[in-house]
Amino acid sequence: MTFALRNGRVLDPSQDLDEIADVIVRDGRIEAITPVGAHPSDHEESAEGLLITPGLIDIHVHLREPGFEYKEDIETGTAAAAAGGFTAVCCMPNTNPAIDSVSVVRHIIERAEAVGVARVYPIASLTRAMEGGQLAEIADMQAAGACAVSDDAFPVQNAETMRRGMEYCAQLGLTVMTHNEDQSLTKDGAMNEGRTATLMGLPGIPAIAEDIGAARNIIFARLTGCRLHLLHISTSGTALHLQRAKADGVPVTGETAPHYLVLDETACEGYNTNAKMNPPLRREADRTALIGALQDHTIDALATDHAPHAVYEKEREFDRAPFGILGLETAFAVGYTHLVQAGHIGLNDLIRLMSCAPASILGLPGGTLKPGAPADISVFDLTECWTVRPELFRSKSRNTPFAGWDLSGRCRYTLVGGRRIDV
Repeated sequence: MTFALRNGRVLDPSQDLDEIADVIVRDGRIEAITPVGAHPSDHEESAEGLLITPGLIDIHVHLREPGFEYKEDIETGTAAAAAGGFTAVCCMPNTNPAIDSVSVVRHIIERAEAVGVARVYPIASLTRAMEGGQLAEIADMQAAGACAVSDDAFPVQNAETMRRGMEYCAQLGLTVMTHNEDQSLTKDGAMNEGRTATLMGLPGIPAIAEDIGAARNIIFARLTGCRLHLLHISTSGTALHLQRAKADGVPVTGETAPHYLVLDETACEGYNTNAKMNPPLRREADRTALIGALQDHTIDALATDHAPHAVYEKEREFDRAPFGILGLETAFAVGYTHLVQAGHIGLNDLIRLMSCAPASILGLPGGTLKPGAPADISVFDLTECWTVRPELFRSKSRNTPFAGWDLSGRCRYTLVGGRRIDV
């Protein structure tokens, strides 16, 4: 049985394709991209005036299940993903219990198959219970379906543990995704170290703590040959480390998040806990440097670091509130409005950063509309203007710094394996 999306603007960076065309889907896979009306189909839908892209992929998401379902779960998290145009997400291991065993990996995959509306790929913990000590059963979790390993939220501080973990993952062909932080420099820190933190009377998190962590992990990637991915880059220094490592042939990639590109540390003024995340929002100079790192392809991907928290958790003193903000339902529109329409990058770049590149980094299916690929497709209306209203989110949580922002571009629906997901 065939299904056709007719007469849409088909944009696929993996094929250098940007044209008005039809997308033909057969049995859950892309069959062809054809001139309008050239291919018969059993069912069809007009996409006139809409943008058709490879399904967006977010390789850095906290779904909170198991253990913290009051913040988010797989059902609501994937609904939020679909609303933002994402057809696949990779979930981080800081759950309870952590994703450090085959049983937890299988639980997540089975739950996603039962209640999810986007594909879910578990990321395994590098160490048992994410405690930074003994390595977890990484090979077994890979065999069970884990797509990568990470120390996110609990960065491994012991150099020997990190080295052995990367040596092991190099043998398995697994990517290690690192939150880069020397925690000896960040104890009790609540926001970026600098003038704003001083005026607010808050302990700071210095940018150099991230830079040192990134430099150490890059050295280990050089030594071991392990594929390394730098999570949520927030500083100009880390971007420079990444640029130099790539030039030297080190197998390293990096991501940043939309909030680091459109906000700086002043968003925390007024003790706004919905602008508190780790790594924190940095100086304006870092923000502009990260845009430059997108423009020269130093940074490979955009990811949301979607980190839901209950309202009451964020409604407390700034230094006691948890780190993290939502991202899935606003990422594309924030990027389109404040990066593309602002002239910093092209629309082709935004789609590459959010679909083709994430798929390539972790070797995931999707990220392309080439014939034979899974029919994971996102359909956007670039003309729709809307105001961010957290009370309407599909997520269980509301912790966004973008509440009240006027944005352009919105997902109409997605297809996951050819199955339409309305948003």
